[in-house]
Amino acid sequence: VASSAAQANELNTLLNASQAIVNQIDSGIRLAGAATVYAPQGGQLSSGSLSGSAHISSDQLTAYNNALAGMESYQAYGSVQDLLEEQAANELQLMDEAVGVFTEVVVEMIAVVEVAEIAEAAETPDDQAEVQEYVVQNQEALTIHQEQVDTYNQSVDDIETHANAAGAFLGVAANSEAVAFLQTGAENNNVNANNSTLSYSSSNQRVTVAWEGTKNATAVFVNGTNFGMDFYKSTEEIYAAGAESELYLTGPTHQGYKCFMTGEDCES
Repeated sequence: VASSAAQANELNTLLNASQAIVNQIDSGIRLAGAATVYAPQGGQLSSGSLSGSAHISSDQLTAYNNALAGMESYQAYGSVQDLLEEQAANELQLMDEAVGVFTEVVVEMIAVVEVAEIAEAAETPDDQAEVQEYVVQNQEALTIHQEQVDTYNQSVDDIETHANAAGAFLGVAANSEAVAFLQTGAENNNVNANNSTLSYSSSNQRVTVAWEGTKNATAVFVNGTNFGMDFYKSTEEIYAAGAESELYLTGPTHQGYKCFMTGEDCES
């Protein structure tokens, strides 16, 4: 997929490449003009190498001809498809970063899994006394701090936010009718889609493109209202899918504390 940045810069590339040659031609015309003024007068000379400053280089020529060829794929109104896919990639990156933060803080709080396991297994008073002794002796190591909880809570929020945005953008990008509708919005507003702002709203259940330089926006709903796009999953479906994920299957709550920490006593 061509990047929207590249698409947006094709016209700028042509402008810069053509202007570079125009600047050289301008210098050449001025040099030639000076020759017509000074030469007949006599006694008015250049250094003898000034013409080189007006030369058009092979690099400038190549850049210009490449810019001309690049305009074959130029899209004056940009590409909503590219915008959706690129912003989805950005959201996936942010989601991965949030998962990294989440994983780190879960590992920091991992002792709580052990505490829950030994508390659950304490069936007799002797067992319960052992739990008490273990907790008292290791209280500092077992303590969870508010800062860790805040990080955990924020990371979970971030994961859901970025995952939903990525899913919404990719889902819309896969729907040709929705893409065409949004692309028409760019044309109707006479703007380049790649320079506009894409957003997903969970409260409004829609993907919106706010057109640059205008107060206008075009939106498509992802709750079944537009183009058959009903992207929402039930709570049960979300948690069921999560239970099948590698992140969960290799995590401490599924594997158990000892298996996760040491690789021992793992169920096959």
